[in-house]
Amino acid sequence: MGGVGKTTLLNRINNEFLKSRVGFDAVIWVTVSRPANLEKVQQVLFNKLEIPSNNWEGRSEDERKEAIFNVLKMKKIVVLLDDIWEPLDLSAMGIPPVNDGNKSKVVFTTRFSTVCRDMGAKGIEVKCLAWEEAFALFQAYVGEDTIYSHPHIPKLAEIAAKECDGLPLALITIGRAMAGTKTPEEWEKKIQMLKNYPAKFPGMENHLFPRLAFSYDSLQDEAIKSCFLYCSLFPEDYNINCDELIQLWIGEGFLDEYSDIKEARNGGEEVIASLNHACLLGITVIDNIWTQARCVKMHDVIRDMAFWLACQNGNKKQNKFVVVDKGELVNAQEVEKWKGTQRLSLVSASFEELMEPPSFSNLQTLLVFVNWTLPLSFPIGFFSYMPVITVLDFSDHDNLIDLPIEIGKLFTLEYLNLSGTRIRTLPMELRNLKKLRCLLLDDLFEFEIPSQIISGLSSLQLFSIMDSDEATHGDCRALLEELEGLKCMGEVSISLDSVLAIQTLLNSHKLQRCLKRLDVHNCWDMDLLQLLFPYLEEFEVRSCSNLEDVTFNLEKEVHSTFPRHQYLYHLAHVRIVSCENLMKLTCLIYAPNLKSLFIENCDSLEEVIEVDESGVTEIESDLGLFSRLTHLHLRILQKLRSICGWSLLFPSLKDDSCG
Repeated sequence: MGGVGKTTLLNRINNEFLKSRVGFDAVIWVTVSRPANLEKVQQVLFNKLEIPSNNWEGRSEDERKEAIFNVLKMKKIVVLLDDIWEPLDLSAMGIPPVNDGNKSKVVFTTRFSTVCRDMGAKGIEVKCLAWEEAFALFQAYVGEDTIYSHPHIPKLAEIAAKECDGLPLALITIGRAMAGTKTPEEWEKKIQMLKNYPAKFPGMENHLFPRLAFSYDSLQDEAIKSCFLYCSLFPEDYNINCDELIQLWIGEGFLDEYSDIKEARNGGEEVIASLNHACLLGITVIDNIWTQARCVKMHDVIRDMAFWLACQNGNKKQNKFVVVDKGELVNAQEVEKWKGTQRLSLVSASFEELMEPPSFSNLQTLLVFVNWTLPLSFPIGFFSYMPVITVLDFSDHDNLIDLPIEIGKLFTLEYLNLSGTRIRTLPMELRNLKKLRCLLLDDLFEFEIPSQIISGLSSLQLFSIMDSDEATHGDCRALLEELEGLKCMGEVSISLDSVLAIQTLLNSHKLQRCLKRLDVHNCWDMDLLQLLFPYLEEFEVRSCSNLEDVTFNLEKEVHSTFPRHQYLYHLAHVRIVSCENLMKLTCLIYAPNLKSLFIENCDSLEEVIEVDESGVTEIESDLGLFSRLTHLHLRILQKLRSICGWSLLFPSLKDDSCG
């Protein structure tokens, strides 16, 4: 990460070598920066190595390289290259190959892990400081005279230092700004400024943010930059689910270069990887009860920098992004300031009544995050005039019971997320949203979709309605038929609770290839479940008491273009609960990328993988069986004898619960 202390560490190494040399003939420091200038690097080497000028002046780049090489090959050297932004060809500079034979060393700093990889170097990540070290650094720059000038200041200093989240450059910048501030009142005012308007804090806009922004400037294209800035709309310290983030990027149009939803998701993963390699986003994995969620998180200071870039960055595009996280009533005057806002994030807000509906003529995005201490309520007419709105996310607000009636007039809307709310139905006016591409309706209880709404959403590409046992969404067969009729549909996640609905799904060649997640529950009369879904990633079956086997049979599937061994290739998560008659799950031998398997309360299961002698050879030859499984839960299985009839390795297993 920028500002984390890479150059400081390299400088320390340089000073230690200059003092002791430790058997090295030369220690050479070169600041590379960007764009990398080969001639400049060679000039530094020339000066340090005292090469005769007649071997240098007027010579070509290759001749200079040879002159440097001839000197260095006879020496044991340390070359310190600071601030590399792209892979360098060391041989093109004249630096001999670094190996155990000559004992020479090259050490460099970079913000990109890919540079370490491409140059064949051992990467050592420089992380932010732990709290004790961070606070010590902060106090050193504030000064003891200031820290101990009043008994309340040490505690206030801790609050200010924690805003830096361990980033040394931020600790130094803010510490210097607080030096000489010797009253608690001044500290409190500056801390409030640091929290609410960090760009206005001394040293942030003219020193800290521009230094950090070099990483942003180096990103490959505008789409990746937009994806990065978008993350600043999420709350501080928020774990952003990767799948949900990519869905938002799709809704925003950042990934429109891809031809279909599957390619767009892959493209979104590449963006996340790029931002992670640039140390602008951190990737973390959060375990839940039966699987894992991949998340990204922004460092607090990087988030402040991103927000500064989105809102101002010299162009003074005030309020382009607005994040409301005050935990207090938002008055009419503040709403009035949002007129030109492009993206609005309500993290913690409630509104006073407005005299007249506001106008959001430029608003493209409205994200509303959960705050359990505040009710979610909008003034009447809040959604009346949003002529260019693209994304609307109300997810997880369980006190949202009815959709605002104006929703049906948001004709430009492309992404709508109502998951986790308490709405019972969709208004018929929703079918007017002809540009809607993503509709998410997960975890809704006693919910029903009126017929002909979905069929009216002619641009719909992504549809999800995964929910709990108590939920219903009306006639599932009719819903599936409407989904099948949508020409743009590319990804479906759905819960089904009848054999007839499952058969409707299996009869649709199109929906088979769109299905990403499937939840089957309460199908009492189903004894066999066929999985004919080549892109299925997550599968759950619950409370299907007569189910004996989950399998697939391609003999009747004349339209199939997938060989048998690829039909469950993408399946990553399987959960089977309370299926008392389940005998086996042999189909899992064709799921080489399975990451989590959760089986609970299945009284008849004796062996997970059951095969006859003729099948053993084929299976044993597949060394990938369960090789990527990270989570295994086998619980309350009274008759279970074994997972399969031969020994298995579980090289990736991180968590298992069997009993």
